[in-house]
Amino acid sequence: MRNQGLGAWVHRRRVKSRGDVAVVFEGREITYDQLSVRIDRLANALADRGVVKGSRVAYLGNNHPAFLETFFACGVLGAVFVPLNTRLAPPEIEYAIEDAVVDTFVTDVRMRDLARAGAWQSRIRVRLLVGGDAYEGVESYDEAIAAASEEHRDEFVSLDDPAMILYTSGTTGRPKGAVLTHGNFTWNSFNALVDYDITSDSVTLLIAPLFHVASLGMGAVPAMLKGARVILRDKFEPGAVLRDIEELGVTALSGVPTTFQMLAEHPDWGTADLSSLRMLTCGGSSVPLRVLDAFEDRGLSFTSGYGMTETSPGATSLNPRSARTHHGSSGLAMFFTDVRVVDDAGKPVPAGTVGEIVIKGPNVIKEYWRRPEATAESRFGEWHRSGDLGFLDEDGYLYVSGRAKDMIISGGENIYPAEVEQIIMEIPDVDAVALIGKPDDKWGEVPLAVLVTKSGEPLPDGRVQAHLINRVAKYKVPRETVYIDEMPRNAAGKIRKVDLVRDLIEQPGGDSRPS
Repeated sequence: MRNQGLGAWVHRRRVKSRGDVAVVFEGREITYDQLSVRIDRLANALADRGVVKGSRVAYLGNNHPAFLETFFACGVLGAVFVPLNTRLAPPEIEYAIEDAVVDTFVTDVRMRDLARAGAWQSRIRVRLLVGGDAYEGVESYDEAIAAASEEHRDEFVSLDDPAMILYTSGTTGRPKGAVLTHGNFTWNSFNALVDYDITSDSVTLLIAPLFHVASLGMGAVPAMLKGARVILRDKFEPGAVLRDIEELGVTALSGVPTTFQMLAEHPDWGTADLSSLRMLTCGGSSVPLRVLDAFEDRGLSFTSGYGMTETSPGATSLNPRSARTHHGSSGLAMFFTDVRVVDDAGKPVPAGTVGEIVIKGPNVIKEYWRRPEATAESRFGEWHRSGDLGFLDEDGYLYVSGRAKDMIISGGENIYPAEVEQIIMEIPDVDAVALIGKPDDKWGEVPLAVLVTKSGEPLPDGRVQAHLINRVAKYKVPRETVYIDEMPRNAAGKIRKVDLVRDLIEQPGGDSRPS
């Protein structure tokens, strides 16, 4: 085949996995051969409407088979897939559409209002609506597929060709479009297959949004490369997840610490049949010890790791055997990837020394879309600068200290929030914590702890400080604790500290409860 990229994968699976279920959504099973036909029909429908190699095709919607169909159909044509975060505001949608120069837009009917407000009436030339009827200027997605040829196109697509533009969360400044190639996805999948227990009989439950690279790159894509079964859910509800595990024989589940904490705290946790589970993968931050305990009591263990959009996303992985011995670590570099920690000049630092984490490998992006200056700033030679701080131990295990921009400098001493947050999370009633810097006339900054408690009530005065004394240096202990009802999070479930700084430091007031 001339297509060396992702567009050939499901077509090849059509032969090797005929009759096997590829995707399950809302009780509907789609086999690999059925999915392949739909992808080919969609590719032809897009081609009939002027989509060619290099064209950008945007998708706005939550988890749905149409997301994967559009992603792989773009791969068939060599077009570039642009998934949009459904939590964005209309101006942010419009920015991404204009920046990527998108002219074809596929959206779920449930996102129609957001699409209209953000980009439906902008430069878009072709509009396809999933799950809805056609109307003026908008075509039905399913009708377009039904009317198209099912002939498979074999366009020349190389591993170096762009497969997707994924916009970073934009916690500071305008989002950048990370250009992920077919090779980036391919090598990331190889990393996942080597480091994780993914087999052809795996049943992967995806509850995180596919527009987040972890769900797509570490979940759906490597699973489908192996011919495994992917179950899509468009939202996370702990009780539903426990039922899915029990009724659908789920073998693999990924999430952030909050995901697993909510599962362990659900009333059905103790009685749910979890015997099918083989692999639990936690990203975002380390698994709190009490969550680790809860799952190990059920005979389950975790893999975890570290990565980012720019690494497609895997950079390191921690296997279950090391979950206790290297608790707090993000693990070793993935098989086809290299990880270093360097100083401000890009030179490697000794083991145990905090510096910037840099990554190299065929899963790392080569550029940001139309941003050569940002691409240049993100490089130390061949190494991609993560913007994250951390250190490697003597055995090569990575420990992430936090984002460089989140580091607190108090009296000339560096405070890495992740270290302190992990210890505060040991307090039983703490549901979530974030450490941010508060301006101080004497010290420049002092740490401020922002907490969400399970009970909804503040901890006793001094409880946080007492828990930290003799565990960390005195300057790392927060002078003040603020309680809020809910942490602001991005689509990946990570806490948006920029929002906390804005609401509690730059514009104090509102519903926070200081202690």
